[in-house]
Amino acid sequence: MRDFQVVVLGLGGIGSAAAYWASRSIGAGVLGIEQHELGHNRGGSEDHSRIIRLSYHTPAYVELAKAAYEAWEQVEVDSGEQLILRTGGLDLAPTHATIGLDSYRSSMIAAGVPFEELDAAEVMRRWPQWKLDDDVGALFQENSGIAMASRANVTHRKLAADNGATLIDGALVTGVREVGGEVEIAVDGSTYRAAALIVAAGAWTNKILAHLGLSLPLEVTLEQVVYLTPVDPLRYHPSRFPIWIWMDEPSFYGFPIFGEPAVKIAWDRCEIVTDPDTRSFEPRADVIDGVKNFVARRLPGVGGKVDRNSFNGTLDDWERVLHRLQAGR
Repeated sequence: MRDFQVVVLGLGGIGSAAAYWASRSIGAGVLGIEQHELGHNRGGSEDHSRIIRLSYHTPAYVELAKAAYEAWEQVEVDSGEQLILRTGGLDLAPTHATIGLDSYRSSMIAAGVPFEELDAAEVMRRWPQWKLDDDVGALFQENSGIAMASRANVTHRKLAADNGATLIDGALVTGVREVGGEVEIAVDGSTYRAAALIVAAGAWTNKILAHLGLSLPLEVTLEQVVYLTPVDPLRYHPSRFPIWIWMDEPSFYGFPIFGEPAVKIAWDRCEIVTDPDTRSFEPRADVIDGVKNFVARRLPGVGGKVDRNSFNGTLDDWERVLHRLQAGR
């Protein structure tokens, strides 16, 4: 039996951050437990990039995003690592879009977030990579950009460990119960007790909560991203092309080149229900085709699907990679 003040179950994006922030005040009183190896790709937390933005459909989300930016700034100070790359961000929608821009516009106004309203012609003037119909409008917010997901997870865990936290992986939770106002967690033959438990298990959340007789109305879906090769990679450099979200049904979102010599694009919420323990890792052709059809119409300079090379260098490294791509080497 070992006692801690806080136990965090799951060390992906949320759990790694929770372990770090808890460790800033209670150090060795934090235990983090991960069922797989650290940095595994079975959940929703790993890859080079995630979108960070202040553009949301309710003011409450915008305020949460403001707090997230402040938190990331503190992590960057504590670690000396750059984890947020500001590229600016576009929300795009045709006039009669299923989602539309009205709630995003009003939420940013209510939260005091500056933004620009652009028509299709102005979007294509600034970013000629786009091919838009006249009825498409856009909101541009300059602080949007990329949260460097896998790099950030590693950084959170390193900082937590430096603060004295204990982090263990490959450890399957076999029991969770309340004992005398505390929580007791059984893990592969060992037992840990804590004053507080943070469940950050993502798709496995209900498997943890089941030990306590609890369940949340969660649906686990497969969200597949696609990496596509631009004809001219330099046009999609982060300094020349922002993150973007197409606000219609179906909805798509994408990134400039970052982490791979390709542009990352995804069909948002394509509603493929799955199980995290039995899911397939085979790419779905219908999702790839849906992304390619959107790209052919709206971003015609982006080409075919590529194999991922898992390049994760610095921004200076990227300048060299992009120039080599442009030169055909």
